[in-house]
Amino acid sequence: MNAITAILIDDEFSTLKVLQQKVEKLFPEISILATFQKPEEAIEFIKKKTPHILFLDIQMPRINGFELLAALDGLNFQVIFVTAYNEYALAALKKSAIGYVLKPVDDEQLIDAVSKAITAIEQSHQFESNTKLIEILTDSISNKNKIIVPTAKGLSFISQDEVLHLEGYEGYTKFHLSNKTELLSSYNLGKFEAFLGKNFFKCHKSHIVNLEKVRSFENEGYLVLETGNRVPISKANKQAFLELYR
Repeated sequence: MNAITAILIDDEFSTLKVLQQKVEKLFPEISILATFQKPEEAIEFIKKKTPHILFLDIQMPRINGFELLAALDGLNFQVIFVTAYNEYALAALKKSAIGYVLKPVDDEQLIDAVSKAITAIEQSHQFESNTKLIEILTDSISNKNKIIVPTAKGLSFISQDEVLHLEGYEGYTKFHLSNKTELLSSYNLGKFEAFLGKNFFKCHKSHIVNLEKVRSFENEGYLVLETGNRVPISKANKQAFLELYR
């Protein structure tokens, strides 16, 4: 993994310098791309060069920390709020920040917050590596009819013929199999779409069915599988499904 990058934002120059010195001393593996006192300038910089970690003051003139995050299209980085206000701590966590550090910056608190952020970054890279591994295995596996399902125990090799339908929820994917068992993967539904054969149809944003297992269509908006299970089909996909049988 390349060097972890960071950006520091605080309208107080003295606090900004102290934070920079502490990060450089305690975490020499972190490369600080830039520091900003003006949040408007920081927003423009982040849009062009996204860091791994953003150290962000909350109470700033014109634009506070929460408003700065809202001005960005996506939060593809870890956030550590640096604030003098205890009452903001819980709100920071609810905004999906990896942590917070109270002013004046304490070394132990800083180490704890940054260590958690680095762990999250490394796990994200591991996820990307695992996804690449799945793609390679899928391309090279002798039986092209199988799908590789990462689970908590490892990898499961499932024949696509055994899959009734896939159900996505809260970032996970549940495989409903013809033997009435289920398999849960921590990968989201979108990760599996490219690996599925032509017999699979996405009938709903959270459901993909094996067309060979569908036994009937209900006008109220359901597909009935050979097991009797009813899978919802969205209005947007209903016409496309019916076109398959014309």
